[in-house]
Amino acid sequence: MNVEQELRERSGGRCELCGSEQQLSAYEVPPDSDGSADQSVLLCDVCRTQIENPDAVEPNHWRCLNGSMWSQQPAVQVMAWRMLNQLREEGWPQDLLDMLYLDDPTLAWAQSAEMGPQEEEMIHLDAHGARLEGGDTVVLIKDLNVKGANFTAKRGTAVRNISLVRDDPEQIEGRVNGQQIVILTRYVKKSG
Repeated sequence: MNVEQELRERSGGRCELCGSEQQLSAYEVPPDSDGSADQSVLLCDVCRTQIENPDAVEPNHWRCLNGSMWSQQPAVQVMAWRMLNQLREEGWPQDLLDMLYLDDPTLAWAQSAEMGPQEEEMIHLDAHGARLEGGDTVVLIKDLNVKGANFTAKRGTAVRNISLVRDDPEQIEGRVNGQQIVILTRYVKKSG
């Protein structure tokens, strides 16, 4: 049985991301796919075109990830995570990302295609010029009104395990009062 037949059997003859039954083909998940079914997904032409050409992405098409992100197949989880991450500024994908759990090897695989030279050069600095890294703990140096959440994040609040906003060196993300929020780096100082 070839890889495409194996993928068709695994997926029930449907695109593993959107569920379409039209124009399906095997897609090797970059960057280091060995061509096996475990490192490939079955995609329709619509999903493949949008994945391969980010300028052609139609965000509403990807609402299908609300279901497919729960797949037990790591390759499908990786592709769902990557598309949700790419679309996170739309709002709704961030909510799905907050719910999506990937084990460490699958998350590393998902992130492996995300790293580009421009991202490595982007430096996030706190209010005092200390370099911030993903996973750091920071402390708020000012009371912040959290828009849309109806609470104020108080000065002195510790925000643990922050993540860096990829395309903006002045923003980080973290959980305050159980809510994932975006925080401007000028309002935090690195802890420890």
